[in-house]
Amino acid sequence: MAKKIEKQLENRNIKPTAMRELVLKILSEQTSAFSLADIENTFEKADRATLYRTLKTFEENKLIHSIDDGTGSVKYGLCKETCQCNPEDLHVHFFCTKCKHTYCLNDISIPSIILPANFRLETINMVVKGMCATCK
Repeated sequence: MAKKIEKQLENRNIKPTAMRELVLKILSEQTSAFSLADIENTFEKADRATLYRTLKTFEENKLIHSIDDGTGSVKYGLCKETCQCNPEDLHVHFFCTKCKHTYCLNDISIPSIILPANFRLETINMVVKGMCATCK
């Protein structure tokens, strides 16, 4: 597992450090999207600023993507290996109104959007809300 984690970091041009490897290991074990607070709660002692910088480095290098699920807390999900976080790579997210978890629906692409000529598309965020399979 350690070699796989190190390889994932190197594939995204992220220098492997002990903290980055630990954070990626934890993120790889998640079944739903996670917030900075979620990550912070898994460590007994960790500097919040270091965790935040780690997540930002992962996001800048397209290892994770941010999700605005309407809760007021940014969530993060692991990107697919080939993802470049371009609009055509983006997928739908599902927010469970009961358990409050957010899930990446990687196999459901966001429909293409055609904007007027004087607008420029930078990112798209599509969140579907309802109850997840566990809660329903």
